[in-house]
Amino acid sequence: MAAIIQLHQVYKTFGPRVAALENLSFTIDKGEFVYLAGPSGAGKSTLLRLIFCAERPNAGQLVVGGRNTSRLAADDIPYLRRTVGVVFQDFKLLPRRTVLENVAIVLEVQGYNRKDTRRRALFLLGQVGLSHKANAFPPTLSGGEQQRVAVVRALAADPQILLADEPTGNLDKESAQSVMKLLDEANARGTTVVVATHDETLLARGGRRILTLEHGRLVAS
Repeated sequence: MAAIIQLHQVYKTFGPRVAALENLSFTIDKGEFVYLAGPSGAGKSTLLRLIFCAERPNAGQLVVGGRNTSRLAADDIPYLRRTVGVVFQDFKLLPRRTVLENVAIVLEVQGYNRKDTRRRALFLLGQVGLSHKANAFPPTLSGGEQQRVAVVRALAADPQILLADEPTGNLDKESAQSVMKLLDEANARGTTVVVATHDETLLARGGRRILTLEHGRLVAS
């Protein structure tokens, strides 16, 4: 199986004294479902930010989908991001656009026509029990509802890679199960899924590789 994410001796520091990631080396194969485990502050979110080029490593090589992110020109970053869906811990939904528009914008960028965009967005919202909120605005939703919209938006265009930062952190058990079902189904279609979590319930599901970080270092795989 070909690797779709490769790290070789990756370091990331913030300022002179804060080492967020230290000497990370591992690969994630195309089609894998991988958990990033570890306590808060372990470096999980920073690693995800490096993968979708919100940050650059200070040293080492990070290759995503065959592209060396350290050498990637700024103009090329949007093209890489079109292949990567991201579920942010703080959602990053557009507050002045409806739930439907938040999902649709990803499809529009990919070239879907308006009719297909609306149909697919409504279908996906229905998968997480939110089709009735299609015309609502994100600030009127609960935290759990916003989380589900964020997951749907990330999956809308069937990305090659899906990165999810604590995707079940604000959800009740039933909602968490619906979100994880979406991630499992995306993975079954071939999407590489990387989930950062400290939720022991998720980690205990079994059958998935777990990469454990502590203080920015990989301590178990």
